[in-house]
This record gives sequence, C-alpha cells and structure tokens, in this order.
Amino acid sequence: MAQSAKKQKNIPLRLQDPFLEREKLKYSNPLPSREFVLQLLENNGVPMFPEELAAMLSIKNTELGFFERRLLAMEREGQLIINRKGAICAAQKLDLIKCKVSGHRDGFGFALPDEGEGSGVDIFLPEREMKKVMHGDRVLVRPSGVDRRGRQEGKIVEVLDHAFSKLVGRIHQERGVWIVTPEDRRIRHEILIEPGSEKDAKHGQVVMVEILQYPDAYRQPVAKVVEVLGNYADPGMEIEIALRKHALPHEFPAEVLAQAKSTPKKVRKKDLSRDRVDLRHLPLVTIDGETARDFDDAVYAEKQGKGFRLIVAIADVSHYVQPGDALDKEALERGTSVYFPRRVIPMLPEALSNGICSLNPDVERLCMVCDMQINGKGEVRRYQFYPAVMLSKARLTYTQVWDWIQHGTDNPLLPNIQTLYSLFKVLLAARAKRGAIEFDSIETQMIFNEQGKIDKIVPVVRNDAHRLIEECMLAANVCAADFLLKSKQKCLYRVHEGPTPEKLENLRNYLQLVGLTLAGNDRPTAKDYAKLAEQIHGRSDAPVLQTMLLRSMQQAVYTPDNNGHFGLAYDAYTHFTSPIRRYPDLLVHRSIKAVLQGSKYKPGKWAQLGMHCSMTERRADDASRDVESWLKTYYMQDKVGEVFEGKISAVTSFGVFVLLDNVYVEGLVHISELGKDYFHFRKDIQAIVGEKSGMSYRLGDTLTVKVVSANLENAQVDFALVRDTAQPVLASPGGKREKPQHASHTATSSRKQTNHGGRSRNQHGKHAASRQDNVAAVLQAASAASGRARNQRKPAAVPTPVDPRPPVKDEPAKSTATRRKPAGSSVAAQSAGDAVVPATRSRRKPAASSEAAVPSAPRGRSRNAKKPDSQ
Repeated sequence: MAQSAKKQKNIPLRLQDPFLEREKLKYSNPLPSREFVLQLLENNGVPMFPEELAAMLSIKNTELGFFERRLLAMEREGQLIINRKGAICAAQKLDLIKCKVSGHRDGFGFALPDEGEGSGVDIFLPEREMKKVMHGDRVLVRPSGVDRRGRQEGKIVEVLDHAFSKLVGRIHQERGVWIVTPEDRRIRHEILIEPGSEKDAKHGQVVMVEILQYPDAYRQPVAKVVEVLGNYADPGMEIEIALRKHALPHEFPAEVLAQAKSTPKKVRKKDLSRDRVDLRHLPLVTIDGETARDFDDAVYAEKQGKGFRLIVAIADVSHYVQPGDALDKEALERGTSVYFPRRVIPMLPEALSNGICSLNPDVERLCMVCDMQINGKGEVRRYQFYPAVMLSKARLTYTQVWDWIQHGTDNPLLPNIQTLYSLFKVLLAARAKRGAIEFDSIETQMIFNEQGKIDKIVPVVRNDAHRLIEECMLAANVCAADFLLKSKQKCLYRVHEGPTPEKLENLRNYLQLVGLTLAGNDRPTAKDYAKLAEQIHGRSDAPVLQTMLLRSMQQAVYTPDNNGHFGLAYDAYTHFTSPIRRYPDLLVHRSIKAVLQGSKYKPGKWAQLGMHCSMTERRADDASRDVESWLKTYYMQDKVGEVFEGKISAVTSFGVFVLLDNVYVEGLVHISELGKDYFHFRKDIQAIVGEKSGMSYRLGDTLTVKVVSANLENAQVDFALVRDTAQPVLASPGGKREKPQHASHTATSSRKQTNHGGRSRNQHGKHAASRQDNVAAVLQAASAASGRARNQRKPAAVPTPVDPRPPVKDEPAKSTATRRKPAGSSVAAQSAGDAVVPATRSRRKPAASSEAAVPSAPRGRSRNAKKPDSQ
C-alpha cells in the first residue's frame, strides 16, 4: 500500500486529474479540468496566484493563453473569484451564492439563488446594492445579515453576466446632458448618453440604446443611441416598446428569409413518400376565428357503430423545418408566436406560417395525423399516428359552424359538422366524468379605431363550435403524450402540478370561513376541485371563491418529466396541435416521426429546452400584457372624471383594484381613498379592514368609483371611491351618463370578471382553448406574479385570521406598505403589512391578481389567432 502511494506521488500532478480521460475526448491537448482546478484550490486552503497554479499544474508557455481563458470562463460562471490582488479564490470557500437579480420599481431588489445554491431563500438587496447591477444580471452574493424586517440581506461581490446589452427608453435632456430612462421600471438607473451619440433624437422620444459602460457603486451606466423609434404616442409605439423591452426577436435574419423564400410553395411529388397516407378524398375542414390567417389543424369525424372515428390533421411543419437549419434556430429562439392587438410576431416567416404549412382550403398540404377510435363513452380505444397528404374542403369559422348547428344549411358539409357535434357531446360527458376543472370566465375583445387605439372593449361570445374544436385538440394531445410515453421517446410534456401545501392551506382556511370544504385531504384531485366549483355555482360569492380556487393552483410548464396535468385531469399531456406557432409542438412532431421510423430524436438537453420554451411563453405573455395595459390606459384618458360601477378584483396592502363593469378596465383605489381610518390587509380573507370603523372591502364587492387619472407613463389607472350619499351619475361604456342602480360597496358581485387589466384573451382569433385552458390563460401571467412575488416583498407579521365584518381592535402599526403595486407581483403574495398613510400612487397592477397560474390559453390574436390546445 505504501508502494502504491509512493507510485501515485511520483505521477505528475496534472496527470492525476480524475477527469483527464473526459478532457482527452474533447481536446487533442487537454488542460486540467475545471473540477480538478477547484479541487486543488480548495485543498490548498488559501488563494493562489495564476502563476503559482500554472506552475503546480505544469502548464507550458504555449498553453498559458488557453489556461487563462479557462480561468476567466470559470470566473464568469461563478466557480472562481479573482480578488483585488489578482489571487484566485474558490467561490465555495468564500461563502458566495450564485444568483439572478430581480429588480423592483421602488429601487430595491432580490437575489434569486440558482438551484442548489445556498439555502434557496431569496436575498434582499437594498438600493445601494442595486446601484451596482441591473435587473436580470447574474451575480455572486455574500449574505451580510438580517435587516430590521427579518429578511436575509446580501452584498453583491461580483457581476458574472449582464442581462442586457441594449435597452429601450425615453430620452430627455437636462442641463445639456442627454439621459435615457428605461421603459422597464425594474431598471432604476438613469443612463447617460455618450456626448455626440444621441443621433437625431429629440427630447421625450423613444430610443434604443447600446450600453457602453455598466453601472457600479460609483458610476452611472453610459450608452449610445442606436435607434430612434419615434414619439411616445405614435400609433403602434406601445408594441415597438414591448418588443424591445422584453427582448423579443421580431426581425427575421437574412438567412432565415432566404430559406423561407426557397421553400416550395406547393406539395411536390417527391414529398409523397411511401409512408405518407393519402387523405385527399376525406372532407377535412378547418374551423377558426374570422380573422385567422394560419390554419394548422383540420378535423373530420365519422360514425362507426356506437362510437366514432376522429381524424385530427396537423400541419407537417417538421417536413420543412429541419433540425439545426436557419428556420429551426430562429424558431427555437422565438419559442412561440406573439400576439398583440392588430399585430402578430410569428415564430415562422409568413411564407411558411400562412403559406406552405398552413392548411388552406382547396390546396394540397402535408400533415401529421392522429387517427382515433372513440367509443360511445368518449374513451379513445385505439389511435395511430402517420404522415399524410390532405386537401382541406373548406375554411369555416366558429360563427358559421354554430349557425349551421343551430339552424341548418344546404351546404354538403353539414352532415360532417353534425357528426363532429355528436362526438363533441360524448367527449364533453367524458370530460365531466374525468373531473377536469371548469370555471366561468369572460373573454374580451378590443375594437380599434382608424388611429389604432381602442374604440371599445366588448365581451367575446364563446359558442359550442369553439368547444368542439377544443375537445378534438385535447384528444389528439393526450394521444401524442401517451404514444411517446409508451415508446420511451423523450419529449416536452405540458405539466400542470397540483397545489402546493402552502397554497392549499391558504385555500382551506378561506373556505372554512365561508362554511365550505375541499375534499381530498392533503392531495386533492382535479375532480375534488371540479365538485367544489360546481357546488359554489350560483352563490352570490361565487366569483370570490372561484378566484381563490384559481390562486391555489400552480403554473403549467414544459418539462421532459411527465407529472401529469392537474387542471385537465390527464395523467400525461403534451402539445401536438400547433407546430406553426409553438416550438414544443414542433419537437413533439419530430419525436413522433422518430418513433415511427424506429429511431430516437435527441435535440440536446431536454430539460434546458423545456425551461427555454417556458421562458419564451412567459415572455410573450408579459409583452402582450404590457401592450394591452397601455392601450386600456390610453382608452381611459378621455374618461377622467367619469363615474362607473365595478367589482373588486384584487385586494392588496395598499388598496383595492376594481374591474369596471361592461368596460373591462382595471384600476386602483388607493388605501388613502377608502376612508378616514387605519386599514389593514387581511390576506386570509382577502379583505382590507378599517381598524376603528370595521369597514371592510372584500374581493368581489361592488364599488362606485370615479376615474381620477390615466397615466400613460406607467400604464396605470387610478380611481377614487364615490360615497353613497353623493348619488353620482354613472357613465356608460359609451361615455353617456346614467343614474346608478346602487352605489353601495358592500354588494357582492354575482358574476366573475376574469380579465383583470390587460389580461383579456382570445381577442381576434382562433380556438379559445378548453375552459380550463381559458381560466388558465386568465392567470398564466400570474406565473410572473407568483414566481416573482419578490418584486413586492416588504414582509411584515402575518395577521391573525379574523372575520372582516366586526370592528377590528388591533393597535395601529406604523405603515410598511409599499405605495406601488409591483409589476408582475402576486396579490396573494403581498405581505400582510399594515397600510395607514396615503402616499404617491406610482404602482403597477400585478400580471394577474392571483398567486399562481394554471396553464396558458391563447391570447387575443389579430391576424393569426390560435387553438384551444394551449394548455
């Protein structure tokens, strides 16, 4: 044994690298591995200078440049720290935590630890620390103690990576100096413009800047103007800002356009391979919204005994977009099409999305087919997938199909539509039996004038034609998940997990106050939720209860780990039906084709793909929400001073948000407007309660409010409470005034309004998604809310649960409530701090007034609205 140790000692240190063989596979002349370098630093016990480390590892002069690069790369990734003296330190020895910075519009921020770093608890960054970084930067943080509110506080030691190289903002001149204020309010820095680089920008215009010098503790960031977008109120400027604020790719590179141009415009004979089934004789039809322009799914059904045969044909995008080509790389980068009012940023160029990939009527198209046999109970008994060629017989709309179903027609396609409707009824019954959660919701559509601004906001009528397509898409998605699961082919599943213990406890506490219970003990099922949703239907407080049920759920994500879909009550679920507009669907198509061909599809690291696709989905939602919020704020500008009735849609520690009846715009009634009292936020009962008067403002209560301001700078609408004694004249949605029915704030809404400011869905387009998907969409943005509740974390003690109606006798506490509603924050995640004194009302409504979100449904669509499978 001693001889073995002696022999090991004689081996050069560099050759003792345990990962040497791995490095040899990568490089012809391998350097010491990162793991070995870290091991040596830790074993040495003290920092080492680069030359010491190089000598220890026998690094040759010709290798010094490459070795230095490796050390710098390790520093960027937070594995090493190079201190002020130039010595190399192992980051783990310094008790440093790798984090991502989440900024807050009030100037402070939070460091969100990477997975496996530290204790996993978010670290508070005071304003002095946030001066060193920008929102989204990756940093190394050293915990520095606990602040007076009991939060873990930290100091930024090193910036590993900057999130932004370009920013959009408004430029203005002060004392001869040009300054840009970022549109993203989470970035609180004022950016100095390098002298002479302001181009032709004028005071107040919107510009894009490139950062030349990043901020530190003593210096402001410096940048140069690279693009002048125009004036703030120009038509369409809200979209231009959103695209750049959220770093959305919106211009196709030249190589992508070149490939799109060279893509065939029609199906060629060589495309019709032996395995491609000819379905051109079947009366397949597309059913979409009136303004849709891309058609990626067609359906056909026929009666077979007591059951049905259902064919769902989906555009075969994977035939034209091959792994690794220019189109594929750009589609991956975009992740999804982004839908704004009156404008679409497509995932694929129009030559594909509206051309060769779109199942347009009366032209041959390649497709991937899910061919299902469904029994009389709505159960899929058999299915098969295969590539095919089809010819759509008609481009139908929801309104048209629903009219046929109700009143009939002499169109020869009517029997096919009637068969589809019969199948829909069977699938609907199976859905109810399965226990899928279904809530009432109201979708809205913005009607625009010639100037591109909102003329009015109207509710969207959803009929059974929408739900018919929805059920067909859900059936195909489930079959795709089952097929890949049984074939052991990896893919991205659409996963929606059940409520967390904390959210479940909050829900049960609230239900107990109103005499209700949720079955299922610690693991309630979707059926338990569905039964409770049915039980509360028709109650006067149904909207409040429904909101609480929604908030208890998690956000749906893309992941290679199949954990089922809670909301839809499926054991396995994926997205198969929208490859024109969603990259995960394209991956699923490739996975299915690989199984059919007897191979395996390996696009890379599936987990990273899932995180990227989930991020692009959230990014698209955030951008769409910003645009809708700005447009609604603009819409309310000429309504300042008018009086409306509405219902409380969210309760926070600094006031209540009110959604106006029949106007579908949301604004804040600040806590200072509620009355002369000390008001306290009671999270457990979702109410603000007056300490002396006992006056309570609860979720769902009806209020009469006056529009005080509509601030375009922050896309914020402020309301003031109108007292009963005033008997104001109410404004109708059209701007006319009428006598109020009542002005009491204690009346409870009997109808749920789900489109909290800027969250309207499915405005212009295709299938509205399953009811679960629709409700999911209402709260999809709340992922940003629940996931980023750090934006509003100003913790205070959690209040003792009380009924809001009796007077509250708590001693008044000094206010710790923020005067702003944080962007992307969650109402339920608000601290239970006491709010007392009025202050400035600069705040933003959360992405959704909920703590969590169920899966996403299609947003409002302009040109290309999409289908209901978006769960």
